This record gives sequence, structure tokens and C-alpha cells, in this order.
Amino acid sequence: MSVIDELMKTAVADTDVLRLLDSQGDRFSAHRDVEFLLRAPTPEKADMVASFINDHGFGVASVNDPQGLAVLVVIRMPIDQSVILSVSGFMVCLSRLFGLEYDGWGCVAQATRP
Repeated sequence: MSVIDELMKTAVADTDVLRLLDSQGDRFSAHRDVEFLLRAPTPEKADMVASFINDHGFGVASVNDPQGLAVLVVIRMPIDQSVILSVSGFMVCLSRLFGLEYDGWGCVAQATRP
């Protein structure tokens, strides 16, 4: 799959997550911790990507898999559509550049208070 195809597929999946969160009353503009998961073929690749993300301030990355095969990136941010699709697209590109697989993002809904 080309990078363009992967970006388009990811944008559709991201929009589906936003629709689900919207149905739960989420306030997209509220800052919250958003987790992005990147799967690595080796522990060495996971360590390298986590270091790259941390060294350049793209988020707080940790190798969170007992076998060292996944990188969890946490960014405190709003999830307005343009923002989350941009950051998610960046994670797709990072994954492709370093030979990882981007597995998406998730967060806790920030519902409007009654």
C-alpha cells in the first residue's frame, strides 16, 4: 500500500473514531491525553523510534510491550478533526519511515458536563 493510500485509509478510520466520540458527547476542543500506538518488528526499532519521538519533542514515547515490539506515544491535545488527522497522519509517516506499523489512536471522551 502506498503512503497516500495509507493516509487516506487512516483518515477514514480517524473520522469514524471522531463520529463515535461525538455520539458520546465529546468536546473535541478539550485537551486530553491521546495515545498513538506504533508496532515495531524488533525491540531495537521500537527503542529507536521512541528515542526519536522523545528527542524531538513530538510526544512522550515509551516501549510498552513486554517483548519491546510496540511504541506508545502520548500527546496532550485537543482532537478537533484537523488536529487529530494531522497528528495521526504524521504517525503514519513516521511509521513508514522507520518500518513500523501504525495501529491508530485512542482517548477518553471528554463529555460536556450537565
